[in-house]
Amino acid sequence: MSTSSPPRLLRALSGETLERPPIWFMRQAGRSLPEYHALRTRAADFIAFCLNPEMAAEATLQPMRRFPLDAAIVFADILLIPQALGQDVWFEPGEGPRLGALPEIAALAEQVEASTDRLSAVGETLSRVRAELEPDRALIGFAGGPWTVATYMIEGRSSNREASRTFAYQNPEQLDALLEVLVDATARYLIMQARSGAQVLKIFESWSENLAEDVFERIVVKPHVAIVEKVRAAGVTAPFIGFPRGAGALVESYAEGVPVEGVALDTQASAALGRRLQAQGKTIQGALDNLLLRAGGPALDARVDELLAQWGDGAYIFNLGHGILPDTPIDHIARVVARVTGQPVKALASA
Repeated sequence: MSTSSPPRLLRALSGETLERPPIWFMRQAGRSLPEYHALRTRAADFIAFCLNPEMAAEATLQPMRRFPLDAAIVFADILLIPQALGQDVWFEPGEGPRLGALPEIAALAEQVEASTDRLSAVGETLSRVRAELEPDRALIGFAGGPWTVATYMIEGRSSNREASRTFAYQNPEQLDALLEVLVDATARYLIMQARSGAQVLKIFESWSENLAEDVFERIVVKPHVAIVEKVRAAGVTAPFIGFPRGAGALVESYAEGVPVEGVALDTQASAALGRRLQAQGKTIQGALDNLLLRAGGPALDARVDELLAQWGDGAYIFNLGHGILPDTPIDHIARVVARVTGQPVKALASA
């Protein structure tokens, strides 16, 4: 009986150096694809879209049909957890997320166990995708990092996070209590995702910038360690990718302190930083500029080649330093995928 090799993404996360790196893109599920926008019109609102397994599975699979990407990432949103915990969450068209007043921390804590059941639709989405996705293509589940989610819960919207950082200084005990609730809810959520078919788990700490080292350790590193430990204690062995976006030089302390298999790097990451992390046994991911992907042209080709040259002789996953922008031309995405995989651009560009 023949056996197929593990998905390329899992091989990279196990530390293998491959003949070419696996490739996938953050925010590949939707936004830039016309078929996504057609699907989106069928949902009453964005959260209803995320919690509709049939539609969310279709959004997850759409980029996999267009491009020979090595992994799918479940279509969901990091703010599903606050809603599942009882905070009001909605999305204003053209403006982004809005959240109601932060509930009492004790009230949030009482909802942790129930929150996972309220997110069961995401598990069904993963099961549907895994059933349709080819076995050599990996499926990624994810959650927002506790600090990032807390910033939205505190401020009620996307912002420059000044109010959240001030809150962290002025109300350290209250913030720690909120992060503890989010750690518990996030770990439960990720365990459910792994049991539903996710083969890789990613923590998106999107707002790691401008944090002092001691604060970064307390509100980013410590919660991530706790999440991984809780997930591992439940018997889940799926590898983790941690993404402390904007952390700068503190990425190295993150990699040393958090037991993740992969570390995603943002656009500012230097070649030397990535090589140091690889030498420490971490698989690295990133760090193509999403603005360059949108711009295209010879500079895009040159940067793709540079990233492949500087990190491709180690454990590396090709990706962006941030998510695909909605107005990114599909041909630019196809061109990068072709350059990394060696498959023809023309075939990729067709729907």
